Amino acid sequence: MKTESEGKNLQKSLTHKWHNAWDKLDNEELEKALAVNERYKSFLDTGKTEREASDEIIRIAKQNGFISLDCFIESNKSPEGGEKLYASNKGKGVVLFVIGNDKLEDGMNIIGSHLDAPRIDLKQFPLYEDSELALLKTHYYGGIKKYQWVTMPLAMHGVIVKPNGDKISIVIGEDEQDPVFFITDLLPHLAKDQMDKKMGDGITGEGLNILFGSIPYKDDEISDKVKLNVLKILHDRYGISEGDFTTAEIEIVPAGKSRDVGIDRSMVGGYGQDDRACVFTSLQAILAIDKPQKTAVALFVDKEEIGSVGNTSMASKFFENTVAELVNLTDKNHSDLVLRRALSNSCVLSGDTLAGFDPNYPEVMDKRNTPYIGRGITLMKYTGSKGKGGSNDANAEYLNRIRKIFDDNQVVWQMGELGKVDQGGGGTIAYILAGYGMEVVDCGVSLLSVHGPFEIASKADIYMTYKGYKSFYEA
Repeated sequence: MKTESEGKNLQKSLTHKWHNAWDKLDNEELEKALAVNERYKSFLDTGKTEREASDEIIRIAKQNGFISLDCFIESNKSPEGGEKLYASNKGKGVVLFVIGNDKLEDGMNIIGSHLDAPRIDLKQFPLYEDSELALLKTHYYGGIKKYQWVTMPLAMHGVIVKPNGDKISIVIGEDEQDPVFFITDLLPHLAKDQMDKKMGDGITGEGLNILFGSIPYKDDEISDKVKLNVLKILHDRYGISEGDFTTAEIEIVPAGKSRDVGIDRSMVGGYGQDDRACVFTSLQAILAIDKPQKTAVALFVDKEEIGSVGNTSMASKFFENTVAELVNLTDKNHSDLVLRRALSNSCVLSGDTLAGFDPNYPEVMDKRNTPYIGRGITLMKYTGSKGKGGSNDANAEYLNRIRKIFDDNQVVWQMGELGKVDQGGGGTIAYILAGYGMEVVDCGVSLLSVHGPFEIASKADIYMTYKGYKSFYEA
């Protein structure tokens, strides 16, 4: 039998190679991975907006024994190790706790991800008629390529609050019997001037107008007949008038369900996987935790795509205030110092998605340092742009701790960064949590076509991210 050379053995022991996650799945784990991804697709379809995702998280949490923190506050009851709590932030954010054996003062194991995704919002006075067509004015939300949103079926999701305070939730365009909505584009025969423009200028923000109706109301004595007919339909179906749009939150998202992608069904395609891939996997991970040593926390926030601003974002005081309530219940001799220690002693995985290597666009990536879909959960030491501007930049000691957790639990993982140094960049909620003194590193699923209306994830990566997050909670 041929023996390997000294150089071959030395190469094996000293060099590093990332692994394909599919190669590490035996038949039993493969079945688990596929089952997790079926639940994942269902979650994507149910929670297309931050409100819907928040509602779905709470529904699933309640089914798995989580109780509202308000119940403990009202009864002044101290939660014990293993008890499961949740708190909601105005219907757009959620935090789940599984109480650990250690004191809160010793810190928590936290995974934070965001519920919002790039989309198109209706303006506050959107409805108008032009050329016997009813249309809706919009204002896009987050970083989108505007040209990707034209000539595709769109759905309407949102909340309308009437003057008497009644709240009406609407979803139109997801059921096969529903109508869908549409943004038109020029036919190529007449698009010479448009096609001479830069890609970013070909479709303008003010040009993202939703096609909403075309049948006129039958009355020769009025103008804007199509608009009136649309308003009548809305009033008959939902009891709303035009003035109710002014206070509504209505979002336009791609219509339709997530799908398997590839002849081998190895990938998931769907809207909003940035960042609901990390939302789902951290939710599934905390559901699997019973009696951790440190309190396990799954934190889901809003507004990351527009800079983490507002009272439902990571920059709000919601999480800090919720932990303060928990400290008040668990430590009768607490002080502000206990809260500060609980936060500063915590460890965090900032769960956000990353751009996987795309062989159609190799010029923007450093192939040695970019993540690849199918190679497991991705750790990202830093985000930011150019000279790491706006980045958390995790330290070596903490990265090594996470590496050991993953290795000890057979989690397939890789390192990655967001493209070539001067190509662009981006940020996450990591720096906000790090501001408390927490140890934080970005860690999540790599996608193809990030921020597109239909993003792609590897099923193996979804499973390894769930497995990695679960291992972190148990550490």
